[in-house]
Amino acid sequence: MSKPTTIKEAIKKWEEKHPGKNIADAEDVGFQFQWPPIEKMDNSLSALTKCRKLSLSTNMIEKIAGISSLKNLRILSLGRNYIKSFAGLEGVGDSLEELWISYNFIEKMKGVHVLKKLKVLYMSNNMVKEWSEFMKLQELPSLEDLLFVGNPLYESMEESVWKNEAIKRLPNLKKLDGEPVVRDEGD
Repeated sequence: MSKPTTIKEAIKKWEEKHPGKNIADAEDVGFQFQWPPIEKMDNSLSALTKCRKLSLSTNMIEKIAGISSLKNLRILSLGRNYIKSFAGLEGVGDSLEELWISYNFIEKMKGVHVLKKLKVLYMSNNMVKEWSEFMKLQELPSLEDLLFVGNPLYESMEESVWKNEAIKRLPNLKKLDGEPVVRDEGD
């Protein structure tokens, strides 16, 4: 099997694809579908100084790393990887507004609380089984759009029961699993 693509190589490929452009000036950078896949995020990502949206989806990344210096980052797309935790997001906790992390292996929500500005969390098809883990989402004051379908917790109950319970626990939600949240006046 061939060696995984490094972030440095992905940057080089990006610059070859965008002649005359410097990656440091790019606001939207995509390293998705690299072949061979990227396995490690590292400090080479610090070159993306103006990046607002970074996509590393559909690779083989196991850990979030190397993004602490990306102070302009608003959207991070890490879907379809091998990520097991929210560790590594501390450095972007005050700027990140959207985290797309569906189709990974997240079971525990530990560390999600650092994402103080997070409005959108797409984490369908992960491994969250327990309400106690789901409840850690209450620590996200700005969260308004959550995609959670496909997690064992969701799959373990009827859809209407799931919706009612999730909405009750996250009163600020405006959208759940792709549908607008409708609350009764009494709620």
